[in-house]
Amino acid sequence: MMIVAHAWIVLPAVLLAGALIGASGIGGVLLVPVLTRLGDVPLPQAIAAASLGFALPALVALGPLRRQPALAAKCLPMLGGALVGAAGGAMLVHRLPAQALMAGVTALVLFAGVRGVMASRASAAAVTPAAPLGLVSMAALGLLVGVGSAVTGTGGPVLVLPLLLLLRQPVLFAVVAAQAMQLPVAIASSAVHLASGRLDAPLAVLCGALLLVGSLAGQRAASGLDVRQMQRMVSLLLLAAGSWFAWLLIG
Repeated sequence: MMIVAHAWIVLPAVLLAGALIGASGIGGVLLVPVLTRLGDVPLPQAIAAASLGFALPALVALGPLRRQPALAAKCLPMLGGALVGAAGGAMLVHRLPAQALMAGVTALVLFAGVRGVMASRASAAAVTPAAPLGLVSMAALGLLVGVGSAVTGTGGPVLVLPLLLLLRQPVLFAVVAAQAMQLPVAIASSAVHLASGRLDAPLAVLCGALLLVGSLAGQRAASGLDVRQMQRMVSLLLLAAGSWFAWLLIG
């Protein structure tokens, strides 16, 4: 592991990422940039470690999902697509540059964040959800998210949240889907990295443990929020994540 010299800043940053995962599902967007920019970990190694590290907070997310069984069941086609997509995306990590994809993710996340902030200021009657997605659309969306998440090491929620919000799906369903998406992405991508010998197991376990602790704290902190508060929080986090991506792209 290469982060020992910078542990004083890397470890708290990973804890913060875990807290954001527990609160909204999208904190994993910080992990790879933290490891590469602050911990001097090479990008492919950081992506591989992140893929396994996300597995522990993903297990924590199963708790709230049990309280939303109907919404969780609706996510199953998307999760199946994500499982296949993440395996394929993990195989591409060492073959495709992530720069172009990251630019697209940045634009999408920023747009969704702006749109969410504007919607949260409007009256509830002015926000009209679209019809629920069909099975094929859900599976295709999961496939797309799985590939993109595995290639960029972003865990899944940072992609599926803005996509579902852009498709005008209910924010509660979007958050539940984002939390559920973490586990198939983590399982499939980390299995591929492990089989190919690219996984730094000690680094992945350390990240997973810190993410787990942070996720438990973040989940408790967000438990008292209502749906509209959650929408505002998610939108602001999307804006923060998009700004972080933009800074990395131009830095």
